[in-house]
Order: sequence, then structure tokens, then C-alpha cells
Amino acid sequence: MKFQSLLLVGALVSLNLAAEEAKENPVTEAGVVKITWQDTDNYRDVKAVGDIQFRYELRVFDTLTKNLNKAAEKTLKPNQKLELVVTDVDLAGDVRPTFGATPNDIRLIEDIYPPRMTFSYQVLDGDNVVIAGDEKLRDMSFMHTTGVMNDKPLRHESKMLSDWLKKTVQPKL
Repeated sequence: MKFQSLLLVGALVSLNLAAEEAKENPVTEAGVVKITWQDTDNYRDVKAVGDIQFRYELRVFDTLTKNLNKAAEKTLKPNQKLELVVTDVDLAGDVRPTFGATPNDIRLIEDIYPPRMTFSYQVLDGDNVVIAGDEKLRDMSFMHTTGVMNDKPLRHESKMLSDWLKKTVQPKL
């Protein structure tokens, strides 16, 4: 009986290790933007608040891709495409536990928790690389620039990416 239990435990452990090794980097695409989200388990802060972690991450990645695409379509020339490989994300705010009868945590947005993102990028014109580089973005004034009435999800991170596109990529095109 003990031998069978050990075999079962060994099989489960090996399946778990194989599943971890097989985990692929999510890729999101919208219009002219393609983003590969690399090694997401090591991101500084993409913590779910009141949701399943995996679903929350996919929703964050999809939303940021779509929002960046809106800005990129206005910035890039026809036939150009923007590709990013994101290596770290730190969403604005910090996740804190709640007290009382609720199982959900809350995201506390304060000046001391700015949005950050680290990535490499390239702008392609057909198959030719027009621009390429590495970025470490951080928006220290995020609480003062997005507007009080803006209640869109990930507004601080989306604005940071849009500003980067206008200030860094657009002048080089």
C-alpha cells in the first residue's frame, strides 16, 4: 500500500513539474500591436483583487494591448507594426488585505505606488526593423495626470504606455 502511495505521489509531482515547464508566455494582439508577456510569475505586481489570478492577468494583458493599439494606430505609419516583449509589470497601487467578512483584497492607489513596466520593443515596417530598444517606464506623477473623472480600468498604465509611444517612438518615425 505504501509503495502504491509513493508511486501516486511521484506521478503527481512529475505531472506538476511538467505542467510548470510547459507553461507558455501569453501573447496578446490587437490591430498593429503584438505583446509577448514573458515569465509572468515573476512580475512585481499583477495581483488579482476579487478574481482568479490567471483570468485577471489575461484581462490585464488584453486591456493594455487594446489600449496601446488605440494610440499606436494614430502614431504608426501604414504597414508598420509594434511588437513588445514585456519582462516586468507593476500595476499602480498596492494590494492590501481587507478585514471583516469579505474574502477580497483591495488595491490601494497612492502616489508612492507608481505604475512600472520593463520591456523591449521593435517597430516593424513589413519585415524590416525600423526602431528597436529597451525601456524601463515609471510614471511618478500618475496621480496628477490622468484626470479625476477617468474611471477606466488600467488608466494609469495605459496612459504611461501612450505617453511613451508619443515621446519616444513617434519622433523617431
